[in-house]
Amino acid sequence: MRALVCAALFMSAAGAVLVQESRANAVPKPVTVEIKNAQGQVVGTAVLTPAPKGVKITLDIKNLPPGEHSLHIHQFAKCEPPDFKSAGPHFAGGGEHTHEGMPAGDIPDFSLVVGADGTAHASTIAPNVTLGTDDHSVFSSGGTAIVIHAVAGGTGAGAPPRIACGIISKPE
Repeated sequence: MRALVCAALFMSAAGAVLVQESRANAVPKPVTVEIKNAQGQVVGTAVLTPAPKGVKITLDIKNLPPGEHSLHIHQFAKCEPPDFKSAGPHFAGGGEHTHEGMPAGDIPDFSLVVGADGTAHASTIAPNVTLGTDDHSVFSSGGTAIVIHAVAGGTGAGAPPRIACGIISKPE
């Protein structure tokens, strides 16, 4: 009898360890972000999925001005129109800048190119962020935001106006 109780306790403890390990190693679920313009209209989605080096962002955009636009991850999970400045500066990822000296929310060498029909379908990698629980997670401090700028180029005080925004929050 004593051996059976010991075996049952051992099996129970081993099962709990396996459950904890599988949760720790679980691949984060894709996150869909609804992107809206200053009038509150949905202008597309961004689907965030884990990538070997960062987060893959797959964009499906409609009704934006044609041309090249900058895309960044911003510090706060706020998208208050009309200027979306509530999203704050580019996401800093724990206050650190990357080895290139840029904030974690910057997406190097990428411009969102919107066609004459106002649509864009593109993918890119945000190399300095994660979907995890670390300081570089897009979910840290309550979430972040994806911001689309009027044109490509410029950062900081010289950044182009913000024309669309979507809140990145942890799926439930």
